[in-house]
Amino acid sequence: MADRPMNRRSLLRQASGFAAAGGLGLYRNLSIAAASNAGHPLAPQPGHFQAKAKNLIVFFMTGGISHLDTFDYKPKLQKDHDKSVGKQKVLASPYKFRPRGESGKMVSELFEHVGGVVDDLCFLHTVHGDSAGHSAATLGMHTGSVTIPLPSLGSWVSYGLGTLNTNLPSYVVLAAKEPYNGFQAWDSNFLPAYHKGVRVIPGRDPLPDVKSPVESVSRRELEGLMLRDLNAAHLSARDGDEVLASRMATFETAYGLMREAPEAFDIARETRPTLELYGADANEPGSFAAQCLVARRLVERGVRVVELFDVGSNSNWDSHNDIGDHVALSKNVDRPIAALITDLKQRGMLDETLIVACSEFGRTPWQDLTPVGRGHHSKCFTCFFAGGGTRRAHSHGISDEYGDGPAEDPVHVHDFHATILRLMGLDHTRLTYRYSGRDFRLTDVYGNVVESVIA
Repeated sequence: MADRPMNRRSLLRQASGFAAAGGLGLYRNLSIAAASNAGHPLAPQPGHFQAKAKNLIVFFMTGGISHLDTFDYKPKLQKDHDKSVGKQKVLASPYKFRPRGESGKMVSELFEHVGGVVDDLCFLHTVHGDSAGHSAATLGMHTGSVTIPLPSLGSWVSYGLGTLNTNLPSYVVLAAKEPYNGFQAWDSNFLPAYHKGVRVIPGRDPLPDVKSPVESVSRRELEGLMLRDLNAAHLSARDGDEVLASRMATFETAYGLMREAPEAFDIARETRPTLELYGADANEPGSFAAQCLVARRLVERGVRVVELFDVGSNSNWDSHNDIGDHVALSKNVDRPIAALITDLKQRGMLDETLIVACSEFGRTPWQDLTPVGRGHHSKCFTCFFAGGGTRRAHSHGISDEYGDGPAEDPVHVHDFHATILRLMGLDHTRLTYRYSGRDFRLTDVYGNVVESVIA
């Protein structure tokens, strides 16, 4: 899928033809409208395959959540606590595990609520990356590169599929605090700028200055049309100027935000049972619970990709000194994540929404700076999927007896990305963009789809 020229006729023909064939289901009329909107560059696009999921929600647990204290139970780790293995000493998990759901999946007490929906989850227990440093590993999990910044996963999905609502960004990032690498984690890099993630800082005023100062709707629309015509005339004299085209598209999205964003972010419109599902924290606009509820509202309104960062580059899951730090961190995300899965399922949206939960790496089976701390561990860690055409109550891959490395079916980060793209209807080998004389892709020249996780 090479770079597409911004041509109104071709976009309209492609999107409306695909919609007429049923490829966009309930979004048929919306896709045609988006395509006819002066050939909007974010108009819905068909993928390479029949997609399992229409939307993507990513949870990123910053700092390195421990697989050994959450979802990858290791009896030998418990048995050999404080035993020397080479030059290292074993650290058993201080948390209790018990079988959950009909599948009997062993889940730690840290994720009591997620354990309640474990039969809707699909675990990958042998994910491994190319760096054990926070910045490089965060970059790798988002862009496939641990060396130089490249376009992010969300930007690639936006580029490949467009959006289902051009009045809202195709890719929204909910981040109260900056993660490692800051905006590079959601940047579009050399892809057109309108595919970049739009960061929203959760709180009572997540999008300041979004309300139009023009009171008259008819006057505001007239001004918008005049500005659009003026910009179009300016662009026509500068054919192929992608920076200018991107800026115009961004202005159009900003104009749409004035109309739709206030309603989309207003969780007070939710019913009491829904708010109670997410917990008391949902009433606090800056909470992670509120962010999860906003994420559902955004995908419900056609936003293609939403990513949520639970914490920033400080005071996170980086438990070198005390794995007990995981208690407060898990409490912050446990119920909201489970609630979002339940909420989507109740609304019939889980099958078409792919949920991905991950971290930049896991944590060691060994004692680190103190006898109760764990270090960085990129050799083997756990991520999970939910919905979006993934297998329910399934675990892929087996780590060794200490959870130190893959014993069966390793999954590299490139495989992880290839699988996400496949579930979204995209072939990672064909989703390319020519830049500086080379065809780039999210997975570089690597990656294999993990077929066993696809339902």
